[in-house]
Parts: sequence; structure tokens; C-alpha cells
Amino acid sequence: MSERHTRVGRALGLAELGHAQWFFGNLYEAIVRVPDLLAEHRAPMSPLAPGSPVRYYTTAMPVTFPVVLAAAVASRRDRGSLPWLLTAAAASLAGVGITAYLVRSVNRPLLHDTEGVTPQRRDELLRTWHRLNTVRTATAAAAWLATRTARSRLARHAENPQ
Repeated sequence: MSERHTRVGRALGLAELGHAQWFFGNLYEAIVRVPDLLAEHRAPMSPLAPGSPVRYYTTAMPVTFPVVLAAAVASRRDRGSLPWLLTAAAASLAGVGITAYLVRSVNRPLLHDTEGVTPQRRDELLRTWHRLNTVRTATAAAAWLATRTARSRLARHAENPQ
């Protein structure tokens, strides 16, 4: 295996771990209904307060997308892994876009504007959060699977170059 393939493989291992963390974090939030629990407190909350999902996403998400993108650039001539890397990058980007929308349009009013949110609006925001989190969880799963597949194909290509 070339040194470049080794470095790309290690980087993809980190991205794979980040996507797995993102997937299981989203799944946990859905199962436990974290936004519902946080909204029940009806008190403004800091993004870094205990219980805030930001605390467990900040460690993984900044690493995953750049690593996958760098791996795609480094492997641009590898037809076996490049489509999977591009899929992982697209799924990551879609998930980040959904997250940005949720934070801006759902989490802020739900968790910070506790005085101005009626019970009906709260229920509407929570339904929106759960629907979009389902899509976001699917994008995290797709990114994880695509990263894993790209890493496997890259390793196979390095062992059997043609």
C-alpha cells in the first residue's frame, strides 16, 4: 500500500468514526426525544449547557466533511472509491445543511425564545424537528456507509493496483 493510500485510509477511518458518532447521536436524540425534554424546561438554555446536543457534535462534525473532501481530492483518479467519497461528501453536506436549518429555525425559537412560543407553536416546532431529524439521520447513515465503502475499496485498490 502506498504511503498516500495509507494516509487517506487513516483519515477515512476518522471520518467513518465521525459519521458513526453523528448517526448514533441523531438516533439517540430521536429515541430519547431530546428536544422535547429540553423544551419542557421552558427556560432559555446556553448552547453548551449540560444536555445540549452541541456538546457531543462539536468534537466530530468539524472533522468529517473536510476529511472526506480531502480524501476525494487525493483519490480523484481512483474510480473505485471516488464515487463513494463524493456520495459521502454530498450526504455530509446535506446533513450539515439540515442541521443549520434546525438550529436556526427550530432550536433557537424552541430553546431560547421560551416566552414567545405558544404550546401550539412548540408542538409544531417539535414535529418539524423530528421529521427533519429523520432525514438528517438518514444522511448520516448514508455518509457513514459511503465512507466505509470508499475506505474498503481504496484499500482493495492499493493491494491490487491495475
